[in-house]
Amino acid sequence: MAEPVKGRGGAPAGKVLSAEQVVSRFNRLRQDQRGLASKAAELELELNEHSLVIETLREVDPTRKCFRMVGGVLVERTVKEVLPALESNREQISKLLEALAQQLQAKGRELSEFRERHNIRLLGEEEPRAPREGSEGSKGGPGGVLVS
Repeated sequence: MAEPVKGRGGAPAGKVLSAEQVVSRFNRLRQDQRGLASKAAELELELNEHSLVIETLREVDPTRKCFRMVGGVLVERTVKEVLPALESNREQISKLLEALAQQLQAKGRELSEFRERHNIRLLGEEEPRAPREGSEGSKGGPGGVLVS
């Protein structure tokens, strides 16, 4: 037996989602977006820490010993051994932040499209102006979903 084709939003293609499914999917999208933003903020702090440590170690004698946490274990190294690793980590974190920013933008667009497609308004948000005649939004009628 063939499985039904799924459309965007996880519902079978051509099937209309119930209000509960719309709210559930919308809340899941918002939660995903918040998770991405939280991870990006966390990485931004880590990037700032790396930059601060790198700036500090550049002014120190390269043969001086320093300690670095590797996999939960504190290891003794010299500044000249640790500095390149920190700079490499900082570059990787920067690249990861760029990728997260792109994912965050994509998730924002997906969330906006979902809101428009299902006429979702948040509590406290003003009623959208009447759609122009002939636009896509006027086909669905006055119905919509109100999300808290």
